[in-house]
Amino acid sequence: MENERKTSFMIRLRSTVIITLLSAAALWCGGLVLFLAVTAVSMVGLFEMMQAMGLRKTALEAAAFMGAAVYLEAVWLGWDKWLLFALFLAFLLILGTYVFSFPKYTVEQTAETVFAVLYIPVMLSHLYRIDALTDNMVYSCLVLLPAWISDVGAYCIGMLIGRTKLTPVLSPKKTVEGAAGAVLFAAAVGALYGLLFAKQLTLFETPWLAVMIIFAFGSVLGQIGDLFASAIKRNRNIKDYGSIIPGHGGIMDRFDSVIVTAPVIYYLIVLLMK
Repeated sequence: MENERKTSFMIRLRSTVIITLLSAAALWCGGLVLFLAVTAVSMVGLFEMMQAMGLRKTALEAAAFMGAAVYLEAVWLGWDKWLLFALFLAFLLILGTYVFSFPKYTVEQTAETVFAVLYIPVMLSHLYRIDALTDNMVYSCLVLLPAWISDVGAYCIGMLIGRTKLTPVLSPKKTVEGAAGAVLFAAAVGALYGLLFAKQLTLFETPWLAVMIIFAFGSVLGQIGDLFASAIKRNRNIKDYGSIIPGHGGIMDRFDSVIVTAPVIYYLIVLLMK
């Protein structure tokens, strides 16, 4: 049993290191490389979500992928004023599929398809939009770091002083103390990040304060995103969204927190800009 735990830990650790290095490389390159990385993660995540919803190999799944492609193409072309229209076209594709296939699919399945497109590719696309807005990986890291740093803070503080269950039914191991500690830890690291990269964070009047706020919000949202994805799995009676990442599961099991933090941090950056 002990050997199995060690092996499982090592597999998970190796996967984490590889994902971190690949993410860092995509952020460093930015531009087309980052866009392709975001698109790949979005499409695999959408595939996993449609599978969780029981909609694999259906016309609704095809409509979801086409709708996501339309929206992501508008993001790549920088058509910010037309993003809502692109989203509307994606919605019409799904709506039309429901109508012209009636009564093959239910309205609930159609709503789940719309949700999957909004939840994964649309929200995750903001990671690339930050790069397009700032052209600096120092800003793009503001999406990934708070979510992943929070995991460390929550685990360490939860192990040390965690007593009060945060969501006893949904995630019994998570505690209020761990969640609060994660936010404080993320905020502290954010302030340090802002001080270290103050010369690069020229969009902010007071970089350490702006980044501290962003990291704190990112921690809260990342934890909500993690719990939200877990709730869907509980509803669907599945352990993992997939098996593409050894030791973690699917793309959704690893990027669930980032999906939620990306759009909010994008707008926080816009709000806190000089």
